[in-house]
Amino acid sequence: MTSSQALAGIRVLDLSRLAPGPYCSMLLADLGADVVMVGGGRTGAPIPVLRRGKHAIELDLKTPQGRSLLDRMVEHADVLLESFRPGVAARLGADHERLSRINPRLVSCSLTGYGQDGPLAQRAGHDINYLAIAGALGTFGATGAPPTPPLNLLADFGGGGLLAAFGILAALHERERSGVGQHVDAAMVDGVLSMMAMPFADWGTPTLPRRGAGALTGTMPAYRTYECADGRYVAVGALEPRFFAALWSELGLGDDVPDHLDPARFPELTRTLEAVFRGKDRDTWAAHFAGSDACVTPVLEPGELATHPHLTARHPDFALDRVPAVPRFSRTPAAPGGAPAPGETAAVLASFGLTPDDAARVVAPHDAAAGDLSWPPITRPHPHTERNS
Repeated sequence: MTSSQALAGIRVLDLSRLAPGPYCSMLLADLGADVVMVGGGRTGAPIPVLRRGKHAIELDLKTPQGRSLLDRMVEHADVLLESFRPGVAARLGADHERLSRINPRLVSCSLTGYGQDGPLAQRAGHDINYLAIAGALGTFGATGAPPTPPLNLLADFGGGGLLAAFGILAALHERERSGVGQHVDAAMVDGVLSMMAMPFADWGTPTLPRRGAGALTGTMPAYRTYECADGRYVAVGALEPRFFAALWSELGLGDDVPDHLDPARFPELTRTLEAVFRGKDRDTWAAHFAGSDACVTPVLEPGELATHPHLTARHPDFALDRVPAVPRFSRTPAAPGGAPAPGETAAVLASFGLTPDDAARVVAPHDAAAGDLSWPPITRPHPHTERNS
């Protein structure tokens, strides 16, 4: 990492697992933070693609030696991130109340599904459960069909990892004024509630009367996908009158532009647009609408992204296993780092003022013979691993 990055000099100890927490620390690492993943235990490892730009060591925090080493690392850290169920961090000696006595400037972040308190705080869950409790899942999908989750994007990554990163940065900024750190309680349910501010305000109104109906649910003729001659799709987002007028004109449907916001016209308009778009393949339509403000784009599958001209122009090195570091900065560029390097344990510990002898006392038994601490090369959590984060 270069010293000119926005978070250069910020040290993060990441005790989180699976996806939301590691995504949070990946964002911080992309901006130049020095992130050390602290592994150990039976709860699994971070998703491999989210480990980039980080270091990795393994401690057994259930031993006095492991907790002692964590304490000594905390003395030099700015942030500690964990995703245990409420109360677990305290049992491991990794809670903010205790660690802030060692380092009053420490910012601790607990990232969980339901938060640190409330009746559900101790319950296991996943993205779909947090969407359900936050009222978001009930708004997704077609009328009369089961609610459909949008992968695990909304709670895990948006309401979880991104919210936690936002909270950590805010706490670091406030620390510059107060001189002391604080604890950040980042709950995925809370993050989803925040992101649903506009849909909640529209719920039960003509804009969003019910699930599967309304302007942005994919059923309005001017805001939905259409199948093309080759079985692929285009996305149409011609909501405003001038955009719909451009769409109507570009499709050669005449100068008399209908009222696309009148629900009574929806069935007729849908049939018309479906028939027109089925007349050509997706890429022909994409070329046809290039340069137009009709808000028509091809629906790309992940495997097509590396050849799309806009994405390759902004991200020449894009690959599905190496998404870009975001956002862009004019002076302090973000940059994705590499995977944790083998044999780096001694160097990581030395950077915290610790010696090889210190490491030898806390190496997990299965790593002792190897003399190096590393994360297992998993690709997904064990199917029976429960989580509250």
